[in-house]
Amino acid sequence: MPTLQLKVSPLQNPSRYRALAEAMTRITAEELGKRAEVTAVVIDDVPAARWHVGGTDVQRPTAMLEISITQGTNTAAQKAAFIERAFAELEAQLGHGHGQGLEPASYVIVREVPASDWGYGGQTQAARALAKTSAAQAIAM
Repeated sequence: MPTLQLKVSPLQNPSRYRALAEAMTRITAEELGKRAEVTAVVIDDVPAARWHVGGTDVQRPTAMLEISITQGTNTAAQKAAFIERAFAELEAQLGHGHGQGLEPASYVIVREVPASDWGYGGQTQAARALAKTSAAQAIAM
């Protein structure tokens, strides 16, 4: 049940936002094993005059991607592969397509949230896991 928040600069056209959302959902499923049907992607655009790196406004395409996943559900290697692949996709869609590379200080951040602290559909991930365990135990009896 990951959520992804992507900030990009400069402003993009609507088809680019769809392509980014589709790519980030696919990469999340392939690298982290997350279900695409409950993966939420929110994309915000930030004017270059409001994005600063090293104390100055950015001159190149820039991005910051934050993904929240349930704590303990992925290995360090899986998270590293996600970061590498997500950055490469951002570079391909935002950097090279605009005739210049993506700002090197474009970040991909993986945040792990305790299962008790978040959920969807009104149910925490901890409650969802407990329900699965209880159902499996009932079947085994």
